[in-house]
Formats: sequence, C-alpha cells, structure tokens
Amino acid sequence: MTFFQKLGNWYFNKKSLPYWAILFMDILICYLSGILVYWLFYRSAVTTGNILILSKTILFYICFNLIGFKIFHTYSGIIRYSSFIDLRRVGYAMAFSLLIAEVLHYAVYSFGVFVPFRGRQLVGMYLLATLVMWAARIVIKSVYDASFANEGAAKTLIYGIRDGGVALAKNIRSEKPSRFLLKGFISHDKAYKSHLLMGERVYRGDESLRDVIVKEGISTVLVSPLQNQRFRKDSFLQDLLIDSGVKIMMLPETKEWKKGMNVNDLQSVSINDLLPRNEINVDLESVGAMLKGKKILITGSAGSIGSEMVRQIATFAPEAMMLIDQAETPQHDMKLLMKNKFPNVRCNVVLMSISNQARMERLFSEFRPDYVFHAAAYKHVPMMEENPSESIQNNIYGTKVVADLSVKYGVKKFVMISTDKAVNPTNVMGCSKRICEIYTQALNAKLVKEYEANGSKGEIPTQFVTTRFGNVLGSTGSVIPLFEKQIKAGGPVTVTDPKIIRFFMLIPEACKLVLEAGTHGKGGEIFVFDMGEPVKIADLAHRMIQLSGAKDVKIVYTGLRPGEKLYEEVLSNTENTLPSFHEKIRIAKVKEYDFAKVSQAIDALIEESKTYDEMEIVRQMKEIVPEFISKNSVFSSLDVPTADGHRE
Repeated sequence: MTFFQKLGNWYFNKKSLPYWAILFMDILICYLSGILVYWLFYRSAVTTGNILILSKTILFYICFNLIGFKIFHTYSGIIRYSSFIDLRRVGYAMAFSLLIAEVLHYAVYSFGVFVPFRGRQLVGMYLLATLVMWAARIVIKSVYDASFANEGAAKTLIYGIRDGGVALAKNIRSEKPSRFLLKGFISHDKAYKSHLLMGERVYRGDESLRDVIVKEGISTVLVSPLQNQRFRKDSFLQDLLIDSGVKIMMLPETKEWKKGMNVNDLQSVSINDLLPRNEINVDLESVGAMLKGKKILITGSAGSIGSEMVRQIATFAPEAMMLIDQAETPQHDMKLLMKNKFPNVRCNVVLMSISNQARMERLFSEFRPDYVFHAAAYKHVPMMEENPSESIQNNIYGTKVVADLSVKYGVKKFVMISTDKAVNPTNVMGCSKRICEIYTQALNAKLVKEYEANGSKGEIPTQFVTTRFGNVLGSTGSVIPLFEKQIKAGGPVTVTDPKIIRFFMLIPEACKLVLEAGTHGKGGEIFVFDMGEPVKIADLAHRMIQLSGAKDVKIVYTGLRPGEKLYEEVLSNTENTLPSFHEKIRIAKVKEYDFAKVSQAIDALIEESKTYDEMEIVRQMKEIVPEFISKNSVFSSLDVPTADGHRE
C-alpha cells in the first residue's frame, strides 16, 4: 500500500478531519497564494530576496482571514460532505477578510516592516486563495465519493424519468453515506432509449434489461412514485426483476405520494404493492359535507371493511358514532382506536349481534342515527356452506332487523356492503347476500310508492343503497395472508385450481367508493365498483414465493371448495349497468321484486332456519333466488338442470 493510500484510509476512516487540520490547510493555501501572486508580479529573484518580510506580510493578512473564518465557520464542516453552502461560507469569509485588508493595508505600509501589496495584488491573492480552497474541498469530496462513499451501496436503477425519477436520483446521490449507487434509469419512452440522464444511461424495460442487470451487477430498482400505477401494470418487467433476484422498492400501497417525500418513504415491495389497480379519486368534500355533525351507526365495525369505514368517517367530524360488532377482541381494539386517534368524536362501542332485535331496537331508539353503514356479515364461503342456518340468521335476519329499524327511526340513508359473490350465486354465503340486496331494494321501492301515494315530493325519508365489490387486500382470511403463512412454513402453497381468478381492491379504496356511493345514491340503487383487472391466483402464489426468496416451495392444487367459482362476477349475465356520477362506479340494472312477496318468503326462510334442516333451508333460498346454482356442493342435488342449463 502506497503512502497516499495509507493517508487516504487514515483520513476517510475517521469520523471527520479535525477542525484544526482544516484551518491549517486554509492558512497554508492563503500563504502559498500570497507567495504565488507576488512571484507573478516580481518574479523569482525579488520574491526569494524578500521571502522573510513577504512571509511576515502575508501572515499579517492571514490574521484578517482568521477573523472571517471564525465568523463564517469555514473550518467546522466535514469536508468530504461539502456542499454549495460550505463553498459559499468560504467565499463570504474571504470577501469579508479582503474588505478589512483593503481598508487597513495603507496603514500597514506605515510600519515599514511589511512588503507593500498593491490593491490588485491584494485582490489577486484573496481571489486565488478562495479558488484553491474551493478546489481543495471539491477534490476531497470527489475522491471520497469515488473511493469510499459508495462502498457497500446497492447498484441501482430507477424506474421512471422526468420529474419523479430525476428527483429520486438527486435524493439518493445526496445521501451520506450512500445506500444506493445510481447506474441508470428504466423508461418505456422510446425517445429516451440509450440517452444519458444525469450521466447515466436510460434503458428499455424489455428482455435486454436482463443483460444490463448481470453486467452492471444491479441489485435494486427504485420505482418513481409518479410511475407506481404504470409499474403495477407491467407484469413482464416485474417478473423479469423478480426472476433476476433484484430487490424492488416503491411507495407502499397504503401511502399517497406527497411533495417532499424521498427515498426513505420507499419500502421493499409486498405482493399488495404489485397487484394491478387503477387510481381512484373520490369527492371527499361531498362526503364530509354529508357526514359532518351527523350521527353515524356502523355494523360490523371490527371487520376489515367496517373498521376502515370507522377510520374514514371519524375524520369528517360526525356528531357521534355507534359501532356494533360481536367480535370481542377486535371490537376492543376499535374502542382503543377511537379513544387514542379520535378523542373528540363521541363514540359508543357496542358488543352484540345485529340479530338481537330487542337490543337493536333500544339502541336505535336511544341513538337515533342519521346514517347507517351496514358491513356486518358472515363472509367465509366454506363456513357458510356448512352452516346455512347461521347465514340466514346473521346475514339475512340481521340485515332485515337493521333495515326495518332504519325505516322506523327515520334514518336518512342506509348503505349496505354486498359482494360480487351475490351475482349468480354458487354458494350459500353469496345467496344470503343476494337476498339481503333483494330485501333492501324492495323495501326502498315500497317506501317510494307510499311516499308518492301520499302526494309527497322530494327525497323519501329513508334511502337504501347497496354497494358491490370483490375481494379486498389485507382482509382477514383472504388468500394473501394464508399464502404468506404457508411460505413461511416452507410450503406447500395451496391453490384450489390453476385457472381460478379473483378481483382485488384496497380496503381504503373500497371504503372511499362506499362513502361516495352513499353520498350520491338516491335510494334503490345497487352500485357496482370497477375492480380493475382480475388476478390469476396461481400467478399470485408463484410471485409471492419469488418475492419471499424462499427456495423449493411448491404450489399444490387442492380442487375447488364447496360453492367456489372459478371466475367471480360483478354483474349477473342478465344484468346490465348504467353510468353513474363516478367513472369507477356503475349502477346495476337488476330484477325488481314485490316487497310483500319477498318479505313473506324471507320471513318463512328465517323461521325455517330455526329448524336447522339444511337441505330445506337451501331449497327455500333457491326459490327466492332462482339463479342460485350450487357448485361442488352437497346442495347441488337440489338443482335439476334442463337442456338449456337452467334449473327447474
């Protein structure tokens, strides 16, 4: 190892150069600058002949420099982290010192012990010293950056150019010490192919990127937050990066990009971040205007959807909230949430089942809600297939109780959370939710007729609105948490069928659309949400295994479960839709039912559920919902197919 290498290691391995060493370097630069300027004017003979008195003169001027250094703290920074601000401080210090020197240098001549410096020589000495001090700091910083600052930094590509990508690149280059070493950009814009940006090459996100990753040793890709949506849709690039063992970092799906965010806001991707979905914009001002100062009742408040509804509604400053759920521990968590995050919102957290009619009546009579958001329901398909009586007593009877009380106590709007499994249901759970839809829609139509028959105009006293959507990311019991658990255990990952697909949506996005639909719904509508592109569950499992880095985890296909569909539908084959107030929300045109007949059939079904005769219970469900055809279930025996595939 050479002397200079040893010297570099000694310095750069220290926390920082001692301030006295920086000060000594600046003094030496000022001294040598004075000697050089004098030599330029008088050449070597005069300079060497007056070296002692010249040195004494320069050192005298350096006293002024020390004043400037002290005032502007030019020696207190860490040189290897020098920035424009540090260079500016040096400039200010030298300018201040020159000003003092210019004022006093005439007086200096009177002592007769100094070499007289002319005004332009004095300016030249200070200007040269300033430039050399700037150069010294830049050189030291450059040497450090080239040799040590990027040691251990991950070689990185940035997905996205223009404002987002460039801002991210500047941010990672300004980090000290560096965690990421920029090696280029990824862009689909053909105009930038092979261009240089910030001194690095712009690459295409195609097959040729594999060679770049290997050649440059790329270990990380940072996704510009402004390109999140495009990246989520680029499954080819995702697979290429994951197969190449590249770590992907992007803004989490739970965060929204805001000005001032930087690389520290990016996180290693989870499967949730990579699922394709469209950005959803909601008119939150209208929602806030509707809910502010109102009394809100939420059923199923401890569930995945219900709890998010609580969080979002609480931000709109309602007068009071009543939260109802029968799950003890999650409901206790909601109580703590309201106490800690929304202490100014008056809130009553109630532990009970919505099918407890007597207590529900008392709660409605005391609380008198303005709006009801009904999210309570049993949702697991296999469990409800095995317990159809419970799906009737909780989902259907519970909905009937809450809906009837909403009418009785003058609730302005009742918003029910339904599911895509209610469309052409193939299982008990989906059919139970379809019956809930039928009941509330028929009840709404009955109220409209009565209201109009009385000669009234305007909005009916209680409006019933239904919202349908598919699976939500992060909900309890969904496939993603299950796959994560199986991968952690070393596999196998169980998928029911290689062809099965599902729609996914973020819980916050789904709840925003529920609030939007609740705000604009006039009553009687079934709102259908645009769920984006469906996801093949087998591909989802494969990608989760790759992202985890786990080895030898296999995927095992177990066969469709009772009542399970290969393809979830959001609309029935016999339904069509109409546009609504929001591009992501459409209005389903569904068959309308007579309330009297529906109510009578549902009452009979509820009574039948108390017998726990599963076959008879499901048979009556199929009578109410003729399109309910059981799949892979013991109840398939109740379906007698005709030539055209319908049930008799």
